[in-house]
Amino acid sequence: MPSTTAIPDTRTLLAVAVEAVGGAEREGQVDMAEAVERSIRTGEHLAVQAGTGTGKSLAYLVPAIRHAVAAESTVVISTATIALQRQLVDRDLPRLAKALRKELGREPRFAILKGRRNYLCMHRVHTGAPDEPEEAGLFDPFTVSRLGREVKRLHEWSSDTETGDRDELVPGVSDQSWRQVSVTARECLGVAKCPVGVDCFAERARAQAGRADVVVTNHAMLAVDALEGYQVLPDHDVVVIDEAHDLVDRITSVATEELSASLVATAARRCGRLIDQDVADRMAEASDGLAMILEDAPVGRLDALPPALTGALRATKDAAHACITSLGPERKEDVEGATSRKLARSLLDDVHDCAARILTAFDDDHDVVWVSGDFADRSKAPSLRVAPLGVGGLLRERLFGKRTTILTSATLTLGGTFDTLARQWGLPAASGAKKAEGTASDKEVPSDNGGPRWSGLDVGSPFEHGSSGILYVARHLPPPGRDGLPPSYVDELEGLVNAAGGRTLGLFSSMRAAKAAAEALRGKIDYPVLCQGDDSTGQLVKRFAEDSKTCLFGTLSLWQGVDVPGPALQLVVMDRIPFPRPDDPLASARQKAVESRGGNGFLTVAATHAALLLAQGAGRLLRSMNDKGVVAILDPRLATARYGGFLRASLPPFWTTYDPEVVRAALKRLDAAN
Repeated sequence: MPSTTAIPDTRTLLAVAVEAVGGAEREGQVDMAEAVERSIRTGEHLAVQAGTGTGKSLAYLVPAIRHAVAAESTVVISTATIALQRQLVDRDLPRLAKALRKELGREPRFAILKGRRNYLCMHRVHTGAPDEPEEAGLFDPFTVSRLGREVKRLHEWSSDTETGDRDELVPGVSDQSWRQVSVTARECLGVAKCPVGVDCFAERARAQAGRADVVVTNHAMLAVDALEGYQVLPDHDVVVIDEAHDLVDRITSVATEELSASLVATAARRCGRLIDQDVADRMAEASDGLAMILEDAPVGRLDALPPALTGALRATKDAAHACITSLGPERKEDVEGATSRKLARSLLDDVHDCAARILTAFDDDHDVVWVSGDFADRSKAPSLRVAPLGVGGLLRERLFGKRTTILTSATLTLGGTFDTLARQWGLPAASGAKKAEGTASDKEVPSDNGGPRWSGLDVGSPFEHGSSGILYVARHLPPPGRDGLPPSYVDELEGLVNAAGGRTLGLFSSMRAAKAAAEALRGKIDYPVLCQGDDSTGQLVKRFAEDSKTCLFGTLSLWQGVDVPGPALQLVVMDRIPFPRPDDPLASARQKAVESRGGNGFLTVAATHAALLLAQGAGRLLRSMNDKGVVAILDPRLATARYGGFLRASLPPFWTTYDPEVVRAALKRLDAAN
């Protein structure tokens, strides 16, 4: 094992890596790699904004691998999307491992680790899933036959797969089918007690991760490891969070719980054959009572618990506690019944803990509670949800307080500063954000306001945004209303798409607007229009990329998930500023909390949410050095509203125009050039 001094420095290793992948050295990439190495060495946290084309994956992987090998430790890389996980594990890390083997003295090891639910459970395969008659659709003969076919295929696959990883099953299966052959962490018997524990795919993945220098995981696993009080990741002293703009939402999602009458009823059924029937009946009665109360409850955020709901929750919590007590401790001699008992206890714990959390949520104002339902479809049973008002305190204590953390994304400076996202992460404000210019010491913006020490670094982008892209704001249009897509917006969109010769990605604030736009334009233009929901998103993006005259319209997942370089995408259109819905319970509660402290709730919550999505959407345009095109925003408020400056400062520095004739002429020239 070479010592630290025997291993070449980060810049030398980066040069070797870049040459091995056939790339060229980029100033921003070198700046980022050296900043990551310095952060690892000093223990000071780092936030790095690195635009598309910077090569940020290599910029953090090279110093991370160097540290892991030299210090004989593990570095965790966390991503928000499966696509980036696959890129790292299938492409970047294998090439890096071979390229750096000579300089490091050995080939670095890497592994991917996901939640237990993502792996096939051989015990579940052998014993079968518990009967779940409440599953929607099970009484439909077509659904049953499809479920049977998919489960049969999963059983056959279990004999062939080496990893048991769901993502390696192509084509995939429905969630309903996968649940028949997988378990959650709480449902798992444990490797020591499971009859087929030695063949456990999840345990194999954990063992492999424990031997790796670099472990690739996702934000949800990172959240469980940091927040849930039990370790799921191997010991590590450094974590790199890629796609860090999504961190708060993913952490919030993991920390959100849901309680419904059907969940309580399922818990009652699961324990019904294992305990005294009178005790199980209390659980069933609690389910009925909760259903009656929720049926009449208005959908939306609760500022206090109504007495009737308080009573239903207490009855549910007490019934769950009685069932747990009646189940008693695990019986080592009852191997056959171990699975049923584990499944019952897991669900009972979920019901009990969620009910208890909701009952105490209004004591300290750390949680937000709301009734979730569908006004348009009352056949969908309502449920109770509880989520943290903020996750900054948790992150500050359990992530930044325990290990060196590097956060990176193409979108981290909102309104021109890192501070907006830093506050959400629980980090103190810095003095601002600087572009990468001058010496390395000039590029970093340290925090000096107490709390964890961190620096912000914007390494810019290799793209010349001012000469490659145009930001067009349709200032002449009326502000968007609540009655769907206005006719004037459809007319504006038609003119832009015709000028571009197709080649359009339409990003809409709702599926309703996306479908309305697609339907309207299909009868007016000569170019194919694909709409999200017509096929799987992956297939739609593939068809869009292959036919340069095609348009693709959709909503949220397309704002962040499309990478189509070249002439197939030369126009990105956004119908309106993507503020959260006014009735969004979590956003409204967070906004109210900021205002109660004397802050600007709208700017801190709603405008920040919109700025992040706008920047992500605009980032779909330039994906390679030769790309050119237009980002068109139909919502005039970006030009006319007081908050417009904050939002525009969050976008790439495109050349800006408000003149529809100018932008249509530019699009026609681009179309003619292709």
